[in-house]
Amino acid sequence: MTMQTSNELTIAQARDRFLERNGFTMESYDAPTVEIPLGPVSAWLPNTAGRKAVVRWHDLHHVVTGYGTDMIGEAEIGAWELRAGCTTMAAYVLNSLAVLLGLVLAPRRILRAFSGARGARSLYRMDLDYDDALRLTVASLRSRAGVPRDGAAEGRAQLHTAAPAR
Repeated sequence: MTMQTSNELTIAQARDRFLERNGFTMESYDAPTVEIPLGPVSAWLPNTAGRKAVVRWHDLHHVVTGYGTDMIGEAEIGAWELRAGCTTMAAYVLNSLAVLLGLVLAPRRILRAFSGARGARSLYRMDLDYDDALRLTVASLRSRAGVPRDGAAEGRAQLHTAAPAR
């Protein structure tokens, strides 16, 4: 399943489609625990304050770049975020862990994602209110972030194993 997003949609519309496709909810952003699908099983981890602070922006990065939510897609977005700029320890740690796994599973894809973020700017580093970002179009936010018009992902993005739309 592709996760390419129409440039004409607002970020809010694209985010809502992203959440629905993946079986995620807005409520999960603030839930006490978070499910991490790992192939055929899932791990439930505490949803720390640090993760809560970045996950909304992280999901918008998925929308803007087009990277998937499977293990390799999460590693790609992690590499992209590390290069484009993290601002919190939580973002550095979570992205580094994803990238380490990704370097084992698909090293070339992870290195391409890291390389492709050259000159990009993460939403973490922008002086942009979240609600204001939601009103922008996908094309506009891609432009502000230095992401190519059609996103950064190459090929078809895959969904995580627990996604309902698989």
